[in-house]
Amino acid sequence: MWNVAFAELRKLRRPTLLFGTMGAVVFFSALFSSLLFLLIDSPDGNSDRGRMVGREVLSLATGGVQGFNSVGGFLGIIALCVFAAQTAQEYTYGTLRNLLVRQPGRLRILLGKLVAMKIFALLMIVLSAIVSITTSVILAPSAKVPTDLWFNADGRHAIFTSFINIIISVIGFGIIGMVMGLLLRSPISAISFGILWLLIIENLLIAVKNSLEHWLPGAQLSAIAAGGASRVNATGVTYSHALLVGGIYVAIGAAVASFLFVRRDVAN
Repeated sequence: MWNVAFAELRKLRRPTLLFGTMGAVVFFSALFSSLLFLLIDSPDGNSDRGRMVGREVLSLATGGVQGFNSVGGFLGIIALCVFAAQTAQEYTYGTLRNLLVRQPGRLRILLGKLVAMKIFALLMIVLSAIVSITTSVILAPSAKVPTDLWFNADGRHAIFTSFINIIISVIGFGIIGMVMGLLLRSPISAISFGILWLLIIENLLIAVKNSLEHWLPGAQLSAIAAGGASRVNATGVTYSHALLVGGIYVAIGAAVASFLFVRRDVAN
């Protein structure tokens, strides 16, 4: 399994993939954190969906990670794309046969690829945390937001908690992407369907019927990243509910995809 993981990491460090992905992470992390402070007095809001996050909230111990929490959902979408592409392209390029010659255990190949992509996702999250928190610290004085509580005991606990929540969320999104790659066996199809569902279909369904927010997979993983806050309103999905329902979706999808990966022919 570890040999497979090391081989997969070599693929993940290709400059076009590595720098392109990390560049997107830096851009969105800096953007979301900047808007919180640059638009703090805007009547149109300074957070997602026009929500207002005022100085009294940003000055709390959790204020330093508000931007980091906001970008968690986008990190999940990036992870979904990477996991889906890296999994499905083995079918598209016909390289799965070569892998099975060297490692006939299909589940070992699957687990090795998952370990490598988890490491890649962890690097994304660490980079996002550094950029988001640094941007917040730089812009807070100009927005007249005190940062005294950001790095005391409660502030460090908030950073740690947000980091863990976003890891859980991003890995969940990534596994869903991996499932899509195994089911559709085409990078373009897997990525397109995943983004279409998360960014368009789920939002339309929630807009029509708000109660669906408690049961759709993307909403649960986004709520985990935000520490229990919903994408639509702050009281919509509790953290425990999102963790339970999101975990069920990920577990069932992973089980079905693993079964098909072991049983189906390797050809696309």
